[in-house]
Amino acid sequence: MIVANRLPVDARTLPDGATEWVTSPGGLVTAMESVMRHVDSGAWVGWHGTAGEAPEPFAADGMHLYPVALSAEDVEKYYEGFSNGTLWPLYHDVIVDPEFHRAWWDAYVRVNRRFAQAAAAATAPGGTIWVHDYQLQLAPEMIRASRPDVRIGFFNHIPFPPVELFSQLPKRNQVLRGLLGADLVGFQRESDAVNFLSAVRHLLGYQVDQYTATVPGIGSEPARQVVAKSFPISIDTAAISSLTEDPAVRERAAELRRELGEPDKIVLGVDRLDYTKGIRHRLKAWGELLRDGSIDPHDAVMIQVATPSRERVEAYRQLRDEVELTVGRINGDHAPIGRPAISYLHRSFDRRDMTALFMAADVVLVTALRDGMNLVAKEYVASRPDLRGVLVLSEFAGAADELRAAILVNPHDIDELKTAILQALKMPEDEQEQAMLSLRRQVLDHDVQAWAHAFLGDLESAGRPEEIARPPVRLTGEEKPPREELEAALARFARTPRILVASDFDGVLAPIVADRDAVVPDPDSLSALRELTEDPGVNVALVSGRSLGDLDAHTRMPSSVVLVGSHGAEVGALPPDMNAGVLDAAALTMDEHKEALLASITRTLEVIAQKHPGADVERKPMASVLHTRTARGRGAVNATESALEYARTLPDVKVTPGKEVVEFSVVQTDKGTALEALARAAAVDAWLYLGDDVTDESVFVRGGEHDLTIKVGAGDTAAAFRVDGPEEVAQLLHEILRLRREG
Repeated sequence: MIVANRLPVDARTLPDGATEWVTSPGGLVTAMESVMRHVDSGAWVGWHGTAGEAPEPFAADGMHLYPVALSAEDVEKYYEGFSNGTLWPLYHDVIVDPEFHRAWWDAYVRVNRRFAQAAAAATAPGGTIWVHDYQLQLAPEMIRASRPDVRIGFFNHIPFPPVELFSQLPKRNQVLRGLLGADLVGFQRESDAVNFLSAVRHLLGYQVDQYTATVPGIGSEPARQVVAKSFPISIDTAAISSLTEDPAVRERAAELRRELGEPDKIVLGVDRLDYTKGIRHRLKAWGELLRDGSIDPHDAVMIQVATPSRERVEAYRQLRDEVELTVGRINGDHAPIGRPAISYLHRSFDRRDMTALFMAADVVLVTALRDGMNLVAKEYVASRPDLRGVLVLSEFAGAADELRAAILVNPHDIDELKTAILQALKMPEDEQEQAMLSLRRQVLDHDVQAWAHAFLGDLESAGRPEEIARPPVRLTGEEKPPREELEAALARFARTPRILVASDFDGVLAPIVADRDAVVPDPDSLSALRELTEDPGVNVALVSGRSLGDLDAHTRMPSSVVLVGSHGAEVGALPPDMNAGVLDAAALTMDEHKEALLASITRTLEVIAQKHPGADVERKPMASVLHTRTARGRGAVNATESALEYARTLPDVKVTPGKEVVEFSVVQTDKGTALEALARAAAVDAWLYLGDDVTDESVFVRGGEHDLTIKVGAGDTAAAFRVDGPEEVAQLLHEILRLRREG
């Protein structure tokens, strides 16, 4: 079930008054059309394009279509207002200022609920619902509330902004929660997925681990894991390839050149008339090249196709006026008699005519100031089996991540843009062929079918709530159970014959400090742990993110205390009463491959640290760690986000974000795995663990009926109890010691 703002068809009234449904020209429809042809049973929920009552569901092109009614007020406030007056500019780097109106938000909620209800009612039991784009960001959560049996995917076709910009949005948390109703949230670029997960972490406080965000359960509901990844959208390359072989299309391409006077070069721009597309920048560069004499209008001509868009919105009307005035001025100043310097076409073209334009063009300019993907770039490449033509592509378009053989340009720099245009016009044929061959290999190997297959495949494997072993968050914020409940639990634990007392180090036994080498643990806590080891029924362990040597240097614990460093990757010597055979030593050993991988990771993290003063990198025996506690200003956030974006390229590396740290380990383990292994090695009846960080949640979630889990400090947690800080930890450890001695 596709859920999108528009249905894939438009109504056309025939001469006899009957209604005919024809395929819409929109980008989403073009992308999904070929995908839906390969689906056994497909349906689509969307608006039919006319304000007022919706027609009854109907079938077209083998799909079941479910129209959603929008009133004129809905169109004004939900679509033109919140979607395109608030979200669109905010998500496109505030190229124009977004507007915020509460009435727009109310309409957005109302219409999202209407779409969600239609999708929930029409989807078969256990079906898959794929929600598309920024107009429907609340729908996933609404659908889940009524249809927990279905898989829900969401794909955002436009950029997702950095948290600094997204934070400006009123109702920002509601939007994030709406998106987190999906099992899988897809984006065009890795940076978009990183921005989204960063917003979830910073604004909602949810745990984020590489590709996933953990959504806390409510009441008896379990926690859910939502995956957020990039899935760069593509095009129907087979359809375009077929058109390039069509004699009529080939003849139309030749005819276009004749109509333009057989110029040496045709430069083409194809865009929706939108302020994000960089049309004004492109025209300015072209006009200056003509003015400077760098381009002779007898030899080179520009065609600018500007598809009409959102013409009821004032910013778009102003843009159209400005573009048309600029085109008129350039033609008036530079066009020879009978041939315009710029042919400006303010209308839509069908796929056949557009392919002919691409085949006729020597250079295509894609100068978007911000764009989720930009399929024009890929369509041009797919239209050139002759391996001729040059693509000039904005580095701010998502396509730039894939089409590296294009001439990449910063469209804000008019001089750089002019240089790129001249380079494209003068590129020798052998260089054109080499670049286009590389571009076509990328586009043809990654068509829209591959995109849909990748997204739906990941959606199919995304975990349902009941498949997540992790229990719901027990305590939120600074929430604490009554003190008497903690005291009773301590008493029960202390009376257990064989116990393991384990603790994190930083933030638990010692305060968090900016200089990690200057840390001083609480002597009362260390003395309590030393004395507990004298009890034959007690084993003691310290489980830390620090390296084993660092942990030993700062604690100087006796050999009876087990030290575990690097989040479980390093385990010190075990005392004689523990069975070392239960530890998986093979998983914690290094080989040449792991050594080389770790060296590469360290070099990359050092580059990230150098760009953000105050950040630094720590090398451990099996891991490398980026520390951001002393980074300046926004440096900590930016360095962390860069590290997490890099982490997505390392599927075989264990990446552990923590409090102002990100650890990259080349061995697959965590604190929870290490703690369970120690508990088995000591053959204890119960264990206690104290931790303050998100990395300690891997221990808390493993707590059984007789185990005792205690969070130190604030934050949502799966731990059963909470204490305020290291001072209270010392009191708690001495209380266990007292209870054990009293028997």
